[in-house]
Amino acid sequence: MSHPSVPRFGRTVAGLGTAAVCSAGLLVAPAPASAAPGARDTGGPYPNLAPAPPMGWNNWSYYACQINEKVVLDNARALVRTGLARRGYDTVTVDDCWTTRRRGPRDELVPDPVKFPHGMAYVGQQLHRMGLRFGIYTDVGSLTCEKYPGSLGHFRADAQLFARWKVDYVKADGCNVPVPRGHGKEETYRDLYGQLSGALRSTGRPITFSVSAPAYFQFDGDGVWHKVIGWSSELGNLWRGGRDVALRKSAPAKKWASILYNFRYNANLAELQRPGRWNDPDLLLVGDPDLTPHEMQSQMSLWAMMAAPLIASTDVGKLSGAAREILGNEQIIAVDQDPLGVQGRIVQQGRDSTVLAKPLENGDWAIALFNEGDAPHTLSITAGAAGLPEAGSYALRDLVTGRRLRSEGDIVARQVPAHGTVLYRVTPG
Repeated sequence: MSHPSVPRFGRTVAGLGTAAVCSAGLLVAPAPASAAPGARDTGGPYPNLAPAPPMGWNNWSYYACQINEKVVLDNARALVRTGLARRGYDTVTVDDCWTTRRRGPRDELVPDPVKFPHGMAYVGQQLHRMGLRFGIYTDVGSLTCEKYPGSLGHFRADAQLFARWKVDYVKADGCNVPVPRGHGKEETYRDLYGQLSGALRSTGRPITFSVSAPAYFQFDGDGVWHKVIGWSSELGNLWRGGRDVALRKSAPAKKWASILYNFRYNANLAELQRPGRWNDPDLLLVGDPDLTPHEMQSQMSLWAMMAAPLIASTDVGKLSGAAREILGNEQIIAVDQDPLGVQGRIVQQGRDSTVLAKPLENGDWAIALFNEGDAPHTLSITAGAAGLPEAGSYALRDLVTGRRLRSEGDIVARQVPAHGTVLYRVTPG
């Protein structure tokens, strides 16, 4: 969660001067130029704890700060009951606002006793009993985006606390990061995320690490932004690249616009992703009543093409049958989770359309034809333009309808609905 309303440079907190920042461990001696900060403490890149894009549920877009133990566990039970957990949605992450406004007497993070009366270790125990993984949120700044305590100056203690709670996944935001005088923003973020990365690794518990640093550099120029993505891929397993997807309380039009915005920036980052290190264009809004079924299907299909994390933010227990079917489509999930781990690339761009192609491990290809426009359109691309290997013919399977076709070279989707996507699995020969 990196709120658009929060300045991407972060805020300097009153009373936390340069000397205090340095004494809290904000800056350390520089690492070698070829290594990310913290590399000397972690023994190299962060362990590959996400060989496939993570899948699961996060409360933020749907519930924001209206979060509590019942909401989390009810949604977890619904993941199991609906069969979505069996299909891969197995990590339940509690986002911002889960703590009290101040640290405890030993300077520790304290779960809000009203929201989480049994504590966070209990939440983790219940999730593990359901066969699910436990995710939690923190911030590398002095405060989280919603002004709860951040981890600045407490990285090791907070990491050890998470490990004691048996946390499996940590999402670290970057709000309210004070930049010391004489130091740069990029240098500061790199050091702080490096410290948290090293602290998580030093616990000895395998904790998947989601880095939000690139979201704070999207408008600093591609050179800086891409550099931050580069070191984020050494310090963690996945990274947020840009704006938050819209909240449930947002205006209806803003929701589709935010999905489209996040798709457009993330689709151009394929060169910066590699298997086990994932670009994250943020949460799935499948199930939101302000989205059409075609819009929900498009987000699911496009995220799968981009090998993006599939993390739903919705009330799982109230999903419509159509939304459950979209989230649970095993053929599309297989495209996202394909062992080759390649992010699909844009192979054709029109004024109101985009075609992406993605090679799959067994020699098949996934081809997505996306109609961004407000009226139905027929979309097509030749096999050669899509980068498919030469073959006398191609077998196509529509992964939404199940319809099977054959082609001698043209990949065609007729009358794709407004904001709709046709996703084919293509077998050459």
